[in-house]
Order: sequence, then C-alpha cells, then structure tokens
Amino acid sequence: MQAAIALRRFLCVNQIALILLDEINSSRQGTEMAKLRAVECREFIKAVVEKAEQMRVPVAIAIVNAEGHLLSLERMDDAGFITPDTAHSKAWTVAAFRTMSPRFQDGLVIQQWFKERNPQMLMNASVFSGGKAVVSGGCAPVFKGDELVGCYGISGGTSDQDEIMGSYARAKVGWAHKPVHDDMPPEVKEHVNLLYDSVGLGERKL
Repeated sequence: MQAAIALRRFLCVNQIALILLDEINSSRQGTEMAKLRAVECREFIKAVVEKAEQMRVPVAIAIVNAEGHLLSLERMDDAGFITPDTAHSKAWTVAAFRTMSPRFQDGLVIQQWFKERNPQMLMNASVFSGGKAVVSGGCAPVFKGDELVGCYGISGGTSDQDEIMGSYARAKVGWAHKPVHDDMPPEVKEHVNLLYDSVGLGERKL
C-alpha cells in the first residue's frame, strides 16, 4: 500500500516537472540568448594587439563566456609564457564576481573592493579556485543589451597598460562593459565611484 502511494507521488511529481519544462521551452521558442561569437572575439583580440604593438608591450588576451568557459585565447610572440594563464584567470574572475553583484564592475573595482573590505577573502578565493582568482586592470565584463555575455582579460603589461589596451579595443569594436539599463543600487554606485577615484579613474563615474 505504501509503495503504491509512493509510486503515485513520484509519477505526479514527474508529471508536474514535465509540464513546467514544457512551459519553459515554449516560452523560449523564437528567442535566442545573446552570446559572444568567435568572429567577435577575433576582432577584439585584433584591436588589443594593435594597441599593444603601438605601446610595444606584448600581451596575451583571453575571452570567456558568462559562465567563465574559455572562448578565445591568444598570446603575442614575445609575451611571457605565464601571460595566457593570467589573462584567462583575470577574465574568469570578472565573470565569477560580476554574475554575483553589479558592484563588481571590472577588475580594478574588484581589486579595490577586496583591498578595502576583506583582502583575506580574495586570497581564499584564489586557493579554493585552484589559483584562478586574479584581479587587476585589464579585465572587464561584456554586455549585449542587459545580458552579460562574457568577460575578457589582458596580461603582459602593467595594470594600467592592460587597462588602456582593453578600453581601446572595447571602444573600437563597440563592446559595452555595462548593461543598457542600470542595475546598481544608488548606495553601491556611490561606493564604486569612490573606488574609481581611488585608482585615478574618476572619469568613469557611474
């Protein structure tokens, strides 16, 4: 008797799950989630390399999707052998933190936030992620509309040099590092602006 009741409950739960799944799939028909394409990544990398050559600073460039999975990676001929791993880690870290909160606008903000609030936590994150958590200038999210579609990381120059290359390439290919509609609470925005001021980037005020 109890086995029969348990079986009926199991079948009922499964039926509800199938109905919900069907509704989700129906709602998604005719819509396609935004994402970064390989050809777009190549154009961004090309723009970074162009700026890097002007600055005479060889770098590596990594691009990940919103879940942190690698989409594209390139190392310039004379860039250090560790730069591809560092660029990948920087991109991965921005993806990890930006998906958690809009307060984490880019690598510089993440770096300053943890420096002020909890340096040990960032060190712990690096340990439990197997050394993948790395933040500095030269890494930021990429949005299409309001949807986070990926992040990039650049490594090989100083933090400022990597940041300059990223900003140049973003502008050249038209990548947005913020959503169209602001998703940040006013008090968080005020704190982020203070962080930008503290690293000499007051012109980026939100």
